Amino acid sequence: MTTQSSNSYSVDPQTAHQFYINGRWSSPVIPASLDVVNPATEQVVAQVARGSAEDVDRAVAAARAAFTGWSATSPELRARVLGKIHELILERKELFAQALTLEMGASISSARAMQVPLAAEHVRVARDLLSSYRFRTIEGGTAIEREPIGVCGLITPWNWPLYQITAKVAPAIAAGCTVVLKPSELSPLSALLFAQLVHDAGLPPGVFNLVNGSGAEVGAAMAAHPDIDMISITGSNRAGALVAQAAATTVKRVTQELGGKSPNVLLPDADFAKAVPLGVMAAFRNVGQSCSAPTRMIVPKSRLAEVESLAAATANAIIVGDPQAEDTQLGPIANEAQFNRIQTMIEAGLDEGAKLVCGGPGRVTGFEKGFYTRPTVFSNVDSAMRIAQEEIFGPVLCIIAYETVDEAVAIANDTIYGLGAHVQAQDLDLARAVASRIRAGQVHLNYPAWNPMAPFGGYKRSGNGREYGVQGFEEYLETKAIVGFGE
Repeated sequence: MTTQSSNSYSVDPQTAHQFYINGRWSSPVIPASLDVVNPATEQVVAQVARGSAEDVDRAVAAARAAFTGWSATSPELRARVLGKIHELILERKELFAQALTLEMGASISSARAMQVPLAAEHVRVARDLLSSYRFRTIEGGTAIEREPIGVCGLITPWNWPLYQITAKVAPAIAAGCTVVLKPSELSPLSALLFAQLVHDAGLPPGVFNLVNGSGAEVGAAMAAHPDIDMISITGSNRAGALVAQAAATTVKRVTQELGGKSPNVLLPDADFAKAVPLGVMAAFRNVGQSCSAPTRMIVPKSRLAEVESLAAATANAIIVGDPQAEDTQLGPIANEAQFNRIQTMIEAGLDEGAKLVCGGPGRVTGFEKGFYTRPTVFSNVDSAMRIAQEEIFGPVLCIIAYETVDEAVAIANDTIYGLGAHVQAQDLDLARAVASRIRAGQVHLNYPAWNPMAPFGGYKRSGNGREYGVQGFEEYLETKAIVGFGE
């Protein structure tokens, strides 16, 4: 797929203009291409093939033909293949890190420390589950069997490109499904690398297929396709709704991981000197381009001035710059449309009367090119403001004050979303009690370590279904009851 050494990455223009279908690289039915822009320079660095409904038909046909054989393989065989995929991701981690930096502006340090190793963890978890998961249980003479759902259409976003691919592909093929992947057209390079990797790992032809293209063309064709049994999408609410509507006519399973406006509730006994800086960095991780980023910091009104000072000091110390520089913490926003969206929302915060603590509109000083955004903190934010209700998807933090714990919980739940949440308190019983009252699919207490086994997904308009761990694996399985099976 690339001209490469073990530590370098460059796009192979021939392979980039092809899709991976039925175990080989092949050209699109209708020749067309999409530009890939480096957000650090705003220059086109590659072109990839642009797919059509006809290409989706070819990929689905390959996946359907491969399903019978792959679904009948043993868990042990599937685990061995996943083990090889995991091994190759780690072997090629620098190659992936460089590709991620080029295609979506991830700082090289975060690509190496988070984007690639956490992606590898999803593969490891899927592999390890196969050694313990019981696909058949007997309950009172009835056999409960869990069987692969079939051909899965997987639609992944631009903000965590490799991570979201492995979070879907690994459990799907572990379950015995076959897949058609549509990565984001804005960050497709790591997906091309992954396709070559699964080929090199020995995955049989047709089990994994890749078609690049737009959501309006390839994504819509996948969602409506009668031979796709399930769609899993991570993306915006608008995209998730369109996919669900298109999928409804064929009554396929649809799982969605969509937007978020996650709260971070600092209870009165929290260690503010620790909790506030960590909260700022959690909100700004991946330049704020994470659906579960805790971008609403909910704090006691009596501590507001202290929180503002701590937040400003943390945000102002963040190094924003060239993603290839070793000391850069935040690179550019991943694409121009998202950069413009963030600028619009910062202006909305100012117009609505929020207090600008630090940052603000405009590019980072010294960068005339590249989608570099100033880490921004607002205070005196009211829950009715746009910046408190709408997903900004950038390094913008809203500080909202409360008088009572009940009010803090009400503010936390005052959103159409329910993906993630954080609670900080020295009294763990109090933190647990507050967590149980927050309507979100995953709640973090006192900034715990990331857990790849913890199910992840949303309440309300943040989606449905779960990813990661056992629950994410089971999304790719059907349940069959065989009554009268016997003990």
